[in-house]
Amino acid sequence: MNDQTPIIQVKGIGEKTQKLFQKLDIHTVGDLIRHYPRDYEVFEEPGMISGAAPGTVCAVRACVVGIPNLKRVRSLSILNVTVRDASGGMLLTFYNMPFLKSVLKSGGFYIFRGLVQTRGNGRVMEQPRIFSETDYAGQMSAIQPRYGLTKGLTNQMLQKAMKQALTFYEYEEEYYPSWIIESCQLESGKDALCGIHFPADQEALLKARKRLVFDEFFTFLLVLQKNKDISRNLPNEYPMKPTEETRRFLEAMPFSLTKAQFKVWGEIRADLEGPFCMNRLVQGDVGSGKTMVALLSLLECVCNGYQGAMMAPTEVLAVQHYETVQDYRERYGLPFRPALLVGSMTAKEKREAYGQIESGEANLVIGTHALIQDKVTFRSLALVVTDEQHRFGVRQRERLVGKGYTPHVLVMSATPIPRTLAIILYGDLQISVIDELPADRLPIKNCVVNTSYRPKAYEFIAKQVSMGRQAYVICPMVEEGELEEAENVVDYSEKLKAVLPPWIQVACLHGKMRPSDKNRIMEEFGAGKIQVLVSTTVIEVGINVPNATVMMVENAERFGLAQLHQLRGRVGRGSHQSYCIFISTKENRETMERLDILNHSNDGFHIASEDLKLRGPGDLFGIRQSGEFAFRIGDIYNDASVLKQAADAVARLLGEDPELARQENEPLRRHFERIAADGVDFRSI
Repeated sequence: MNDQTPIIQVKGIGEKTQKLFQKLDIHTVGDLIRHYPRDYEVFEEPGMISGAAPGTVCAVRACVVGIPNLKRVRSLSILNVTVRDASGGMLLTFYNMPFLKSVLKSGGFYIFRGLVQTRGNGRVMEQPRIFSETDYAGQMSAIQPRYGLTKGLTNQMLQKAMKQALTFYEYEEEYYPSWIIESCQLESGKDALCGIHFPADQEALLKARKRLVFDEFFTFLLVLQKNKDISRNLPNEYPMKPTEETRRFLEAMPFSLTKAQFKVWGEIRADLEGPFCMNRLVQGDVGSGKTMVALLSLLECVCNGYQGAMMAPTEVLAVQHYETVQDYRERYGLPFRPALLVGSMTAKEKREAYGQIESGEANLVIGTHALIQDKVTFRSLALVVTDEQHRFGVRQRERLVGKGYTPHVLVMSATPIPRTLAIILYGDLQISVIDELPADRLPIKNCVVNTSYRPKAYEFIAKQVSMGRQAYVICPMVEEGELEEAENVVDYSEKLKAVLPPWIQVACLHGKMRPSDKNRIMEEFGAGKIQVLVSTTVIEVGINVPNATVMMVENAERFGLAQLHQLRGRVGRGSHQSYCIFISTKENRETMERLDILNHSNDGFHIASEDLKLRGPGDLFGIRQSGEFAFRIGDIYNDASVLKQAADAVARLLGEDPELARQENEPLRRHFERIAADGVDFRSI
């Protein structure tokens, strides 16, 4: 078996199971073995209920007391059952699992494993997993991988398929030269793949993970350096001059640019007027005014007689940008002639947009990545403004160069990355930073609390909604014993509907929904038809909803501080006071102190720096990595030292042998040729 072997050739996978794997975007053996565990379980010896510390995952051996109580609250079924051992009692709560009423027999002994929480003066486990003595004993012998799943596909099924694939997989020869292996202390690729899925112990897991993280970073940085070589000193084919329209627009606006915005705008203008093509990143917190700087750049572009393009990560955001431009055009008499181009448009609407773009009738094109596809022909594309979610890389440049364009590129990012890492990660771009917020922004009020605060939080959300406001509730990936991501969010929204007043409209949003459904829900939330939106972190790049004043984040300890700060940026965008509630299921001192940093700072770059300092080996699988640099396994905060190792190795390698022509580098060159032949396109980074 190799990377391109169809998944159905793995023993035990038939047509029905193949379709389930395809839902996870697993089509080949290569896809399967790179579907890394999202975390791991170590099954400890079951303890006593009295020793089950709130905020920790524990296993207890206990007896069911009495008959389980089943009730329904609207469409949600809630099963409560009390269990006891010699040290005390505990309440177990199960959602939408009514069949357990006949499974959990009074007087029966079971092992229950889950997250322990407090409710009043007692302990509670929600949705714990249930084991027999024999089953639990079989789990205690090894570190157990846990994978991202889909409905119908169990963790056990995925583990079985993974063992089959790893047994018969044709492992690649070692492709790094010996000096990289030795200086970076890397184990073999074969040992890393086996060790990441079925580690013998914690040390083996860390070694395996380091090799795979290094592979990701090394590939990314090598491609980045090639991107830099292509982008460096491209001649400015579209030189621009300062225009009167831009000056008048700045004077007419009801607010003034901040000093930071003026500084960055000056850097962009120098690029547009200079001898070389612009390739610049603008970093700034959510709400710092990056979009306004982008619009000024596009205005300068169209006033010089050229076309501009603005790419957004979602259709909803593209439509919002389009409407903003139309509003500014009418209010200030700006010479924009915008065209919208998104996937949900009809064929007729797209044809009309293509014609306007090709003729030059449209001088500003706003859309998703659809706007640089083959069917789109520009007349004089001079500037592309894009989003970090859509890194405008070598592949896109090649596509446009093939059409005769070498446009200026401006990338916007709200990811607050410490400068030491930004220099490595954005090596192909000039960097500008907008490091202050508009003066009229009210600071967000924050609180970090434990799970006992939930009822008060729900009351607070209901009060804000009664005042005409809206709220976000963010769920992470699954907790112990819960269902997979999509169902988890759906489940939580049902629980919220049960506890909030019935007149409050609650909806849920997650990454596995169809784009049309996501767009519809975001539009309805933006229009105020939905008051509470339960979502995964997909809303990090959501639309601007100034009326949203509450952000509540469940299991906040599972996110990086930088990502929590970005989520917080979804509120505080209007004139009303906004609030952020971080709920932690872990109550130990280290976790609460770490989250408390968010209480004392709204500066994303300070928070990111603190996040970098506080991450440690114990956090490798407990904290979700942050937004735009969503590597498959690497994390720029946890793995900052590996990132620096990879950067040093790439710099030395290309410094000594830029074409990888030496004999010792031949396996590495073949490796990159192979992954390119297999359709793994790293050039779009």
